[in-house]
Amino acid sequence: MTGAALPRRPGLRERLARRGLDGTTLLVLPAALAILALFVYPFIEGLVLSFLPKQGGPLANYAKFFGDPYLWKTIPTTLGLAIPATLANIALSVPVALRVRRMKRQRLLTTILVIPITLGTVLVAEGLLNYLGPQGWLNRTLMALHLIDRPVRLVHNYWGVLWSLVIAGFPFTFLLTLSYVSGIDPNLERAAATLGAGPRARFRTVLLPLMASGLAITFCLSFVQAFAVYPSAVLVGAPAGSTRVISIAAFQAAYEVYDDSLASSIAMIMAAIQLVIVVLVLAGRSLFYRGPAGGGKG
Repeated sequence: MTGAALPRRPGLRERLARRGLDGTTLLVLPAALAILALFVYPFIEGLVLSFLPKQGGPLANYAKFFGDPYLWKTIPTTLGLAIPATLANIALSVPVALRVRRMKRQRLLTTILVIPITLGTVLVAEGLLNYLGPQGWLNRTLMALHLIDRPVRLVHNYWGVLWSLVIAGFPFTFLLTLSYVSGIDPNLERAAATLGAGPRARFRTVLLPLMASGLAITFCLSFVQAFAVYPSAVLVGAPAGSTRVISIAAFQAAYEVYDDSLASSIAMIMAAIQLVIVVLVLAGRSLFYRGPAGGGKG
């Protein structure tokens, strides 16, 4: 007689699966650890450090920031640059994306449009100085044509930084917008055209509602990118005057005053402002539109 077969001992994979650690979870772990090491831990450390000022109580740094006009006025200055630049990029990217998606050589044109994203803000700022500076080709051309008597100031002010943000941020905004536009089923537009809707009516009643959710997300991502402006504000702006943004205040606190606690507090304020704007935009999106993000071709 043969004895009863002994139960098979589960393997390592089966034991891990019983504990909820399947292959997919194990693949996610390196990314999760990287996020913890690169983002979560530095944020928590900065938050704790912001409540450890050199002098005063835990909120001394925040009281100093909001009690000094030279510091807190960097908030409206930064918002005055980031919001218009983000809106301008979205306003430009929507018609361009709608046009590009109908072209045969879409990849080639998309590649040309996103070239500025490979240059970086420093090279963009240098280009603006060469083209729009007091001795740039634009001013020299206008003076040679006797259209102006003196160079027009287009850099080292608000407009120089705004142009830099638009040029550097447009490729990113365009790619996001194109992804949402490409996901809309063309049959929906054809159906609206069959019912007699013109181009403007089709955009207003068909395309825009389907793009609304995606444009809200695009606004949030582009705004966060523009709000952290620093090189442009220094190179083509007036860092001690009209374009003294909040990132400059944080840099000066850390590397000129050598007050890491104050710099961390300013960084926390930056994060809080960005979070408030993002929450407001996403909340507004959920109130006005509850459909899918990109329309879908389903």
